[in-house]
Amino acid sequence: MKRKTIYLIRHGETNYNRQGIVQGSGVDSDLNDMGLAQALAFFQAYQHVSFDRIYTSKLKRTIQTVQPFLDLGLPYESHEGLNEISWGIMEGKVPNSYDNEYYRNLIDSWADGQTSVSTENGESPEQVMERQKPVIDLILSRPEEKTILVAMHGRAIRILLSWLMKQPLSHMDQYEHSNLCLYKLSYSYDTNEFTIELSNDSTHLLTLALA
Repeated sequence: MKRKTIYLIRHGETNYNRQGIVQGSGVDSDLNDMGLAQALAFFQAYQHVSFDRIYTSKLKRTIQTVQPFLDLGLPYESHEGLNEISWGIMEGKVPNSYDNEYYRNLIDSWADGQTSVSTENGESPEQVMERQKPVIDLILSRPEEKTILVAMHGRAIRILLSWLMKQPLSHMDQYEHSNLCLYKLSYSYDTNEFTIELSNDSTHLLTLALA
């Protein structure tokens, strides 16, 4: 049975994450010291894996997250289709009470199945899914790449996992995530189906808690 193994990670922590500022695709922030430490901890835990290629979004925080692997000279591509959702007018803001209500209403509408609704000047989950699909098609068109590493973003991962698992996008919030968490996926070329082997795993970060 021909299979592909995908290590799907969320980027490490940024100061915007720590401060509760909305980033989306419009804020191209760097990892902070904790994020860099998380990236190194993940590298130390998984440097033994023979990744055939690394895929990231176009945003710096995903590229910096996998930089220790890139320093080994591994093949690498960045794709805008893997970018975080655009939160439109919410980006770059510390949520206040109005923004929290706006955000809560938006998330509730998505959970109710209105996944074509977008933020003002931003994207809807359905729009994100449509730009993700060509990248996933490209990845699956390369069966010689048996094991790959993909670095993405929280909301984008929720959207991706929903449609990969053939679920409505309204179910996306079941896929929890934290900075530098790992979802390990297996894809079967025989059945054209994905399975999730690890979910929101962060055991590789335990060394940071002990430091």
